[in-house]
Amino acid sequence: MRVIRCHVDAALLPGQTIALPEDKSQHLLRVLRLREGDPVVLFNGDGANHPARITGVAKKAVELRVGAREPLDNDSPLAITLLQGVARGDKMDLILQKATELGVRAIQPVLTERTEVKLEGERAERRLQHWRGVVSAACEQSGRTRLPSLHEPRPLHEALAALPERGRRLILDPHHGRALKALALDPALPVVLVVGPEGGLGERDHRLLGQAGFEGVQLGPRVLRTETAGLAVLAALQALYGDWA
Repeated sequence: MRVIRCHVDAALLPGQTIALPEDKSQHLLRVLRLREGDPVVLFNGDGANHPARITGVAKKAVELRVGAREPLDNDSPLAITLLQGVARGDKMDLILQKATELGVRAIQPVLTERTEVKLEGERAERRLQHWRGVVSAACEQSGRTRLPSLHEPRPLHEALAALPERGRRLILDPHHGRALKALALDPALPVVLVVGPEGGLGERDHRLLGQAGFEGVQLGPRVLRTETAGLAVLAALQALYGDWA
């Protein structure tokens, strides 16, 4: 039986009744065809599921009664931060969605030397809100009880300056990088992975990353697209060092 999960940005207490926002309500009613009495699992990022049941249905709102909190820690033990060069259109949505499913801990969109997408002011804020919706939906689908951190886009040099000092720093290098299994990563240490945009990383980007202590890794003899490369590395890391091992 399929479990319907719904992310809410609010505190959830046993016995309380909450009303969902219109967009969430319409999805439950019009798309999923739920009715009064149907069960829904709520989560708010606190590391638990909150079983609930629909107690009221109005034209544009659904009310649910929240049940007992059920802690669930299904985060990967490997804490991976993805620094992703901002890609065009639906490619970025795909990357965020699948990276969330693959257990990434944090996502930092970065503006690099060859980034073609222009993000400023109101447009940047709208795009960030859209991306947060993509991540939220991916958590609903994949069963995650904690959302990965999603930061606002920033230039590569600013993103590098904000990184913690501990952990391994990896950059995809199809020509000179080492194989992932040769890295001998310690799963207890965080990992930062950098993936360039459609045009790849430029010379200035590589110079900054080299100065910041990043080491090259590669996935064999083929060059992968930006929407494939990072996801392939995430899957391989989980298989070698994370909760797929």
